[in-house]
Amino acid sequence: MRFAINHITAPKLSLEDFFSAAGTLGLTEVEIRNDLPDVVGTVDPRDVKAAAEKAGLTIISINALYPFNVWSGDLPQRAAVLADYAAASGAKALVMCPLNDGTKVAFEDLVAALKAMKPILQDRGLTGLVEPLGFPISSLRTKREALAAIDAAGGGDVYRLVHDTFHHHLAGETEFFPERTGLVHISGVVDPAVAVTDMLDAHRVLVDAADRLENLAQIRTLVDAGFEGPYSFEPFAAEVHALEDPVAAMRDSMAYIARSV
Repeated sequence: MRFAINHITAPKLSLEDFFSAAGTLGLTEVEIRNDLPDVVGTVDPRDVKAAAEKAGLTIISINALYPFNVWSGDLPQRAAVLADYAAASGAKALVMCPLNDGTKVAFEDLVAALKAMKPILQDRGLTGLVEPLGFPISSLRTKREALAAIDAAGGGDVYRLVHDTFHHHLAGETEFFPERTGLVHISGVVDPAVAVTDMLDAHRVLVDAADRLENLAQIRTLVDAGFEGPYSFEPFAAEVHALEDPVAAMRDSMAYIARSV
């Protein structure tokens, strides 16, 4: 399997230490962020590129442009600035997340946003990684709707899906689109008390045998369908961020998944 690691897995690590951790795990692909930790807001993109090249790493993506499907206010400017940063840092793609506050967004507005974002990505040689969020309050919950909008926007050559195992489970999705998927995000939920409808980012941990999200079944389906892209770990739980040895925990989770799939 082609594992990768998102900086959210160990946000206390500096960029250089995060890259070093990836190398220690034998990984060649990483994701950086503009929230936790805010690499985009604190590190010059040329320094990011140099550090990645020195470590022998490819930056899959920057997480994330939000809310990409509400193309108003300062979003167009923020989108261009983030795309500029991605290009200068050597990142291959931008993750794009929809509005997630209970407000509905019309399908036509989603299509319009994808159309507006398309030239920004094309001009910089970037891929747009559209990530539906499965939360009940999300304005874009399913990959099928995302694909319909991408096709309506004529964006099949620019956009790919993020298959997030957490959000796939929360949305109750059963469909997989491996041929349209560019990236898989992996995280698990082990808390036996929380209902699926109440699961939040704070519940997302590294995948182990107690996982409730059927990560292994999802990954097997993607592997069997021929998906060859990266499986990137993206746990948000505070207990993961507080680990004194995140590399060991990551190695354990990678080994568990690899031998189980």
